[in-house]
Amino acid sequence: MTSRMLIAVSIVFFAGMGASQPAGAQSNAIEKLPPPVELVRATVAKEVAAANNPAVKHMFRDHKKSVQGSQTRLYVETRQAMAGMTIAYNDKPLTPQQQQSEEERLAGLVSNPQQLERKRKQEKEEADHTLCIVKALPDAFLFEYDGTEAGTATLGREGVRLLRLKFRPNPTYRPPSHVEEVLVGMHGVVLIDSESRRIARIDGTLFKEVTFGWGILGHLDKGGHFLVEQAELGDGSWDISRMSLSFNGKILLFKSIAIRSDEVFSNFLRVPADTSFAQGVQMLKAERARLATGGAETAKAETGSR
Repeated sequence: MTSRMLIAVSIVFFAGMGASQPAGAQSNAIEKLPPPVELVRATVAKEVAAANNPAVKHMFRDHKKSVQGSQTRLYVETRQAMAGMTIAYNDKPLTPQQQQSEEERLAGLVSNPQQLERKRKQEKEEADHTLCIVKALPDAFLFEYDGTEAGTATLGREGVRLLRLKFRPNPTYRPPSHVEEVLVGMHGVVLIDSESRRIARIDGTLFKEVTFGWGILGHLDKGGHFLVEQAELGDGSWDISRMSLSFNGKILLFKSIAIRSDEVFSNFLRVPADTSFAQGVQMLKAERARLATGGAETAKAETGSR
């Protein structure tokens, strides 16, 4: 999520909406497109530029489901680091004790510049790793056009056609570091908005076991899957709308990992670009209170209508 993972979409306008075009019309349209790798390279350049120079910041909601249950959090992007607050577990509001614990955790970050700086550096490191993956896409894979899909409110731009490209590993690609090693065992589909030069979806599956650091750092099992979707937010910026992960493997030879999660990001509200972390925390508290009041008013209205 840090830097919001850089994934977005590029779409080309085709006549008609809904189902895919007839084979003949689709073939003629695709013939006019640039070679797939050129489109991907231009799109990646746009994604990297957007990540390095974020135009706007937002507050948003994250609803995450995993084998342990569900968790709902509010986030605010600030100039220092991401401010986040849990507001519900399994769709139930936090208890007063849990709320106090969240507020104490955030207050500790506000009052401790060193700890906040460590958080900023960790987020920067994660964002840099993501950038490494994104930058490698044009070289790590071979691409081919595979039709189109329609954009929706939560995928790309609503009502705009997205170009669908299949990808598979490029046999001549050599990962420059262990960060990119996962790409050599992955195939899947990417949706691109060729006009906006943004990625709307990346859907990848591991077709073989992938090792990291010659197997010393660990491995991911065959069958692992990830899906990331992005959408235009209505203000010219793009952000992640959904992220789904499913992986098994081992870290450092002996520690097993099992990741199963599905996250939906919604309710994006623009905030000032110079928002400080402390101001972000206050925004989170105000939004939590607003949601709590809104929920109570909704329940009262429903009761009165019976």
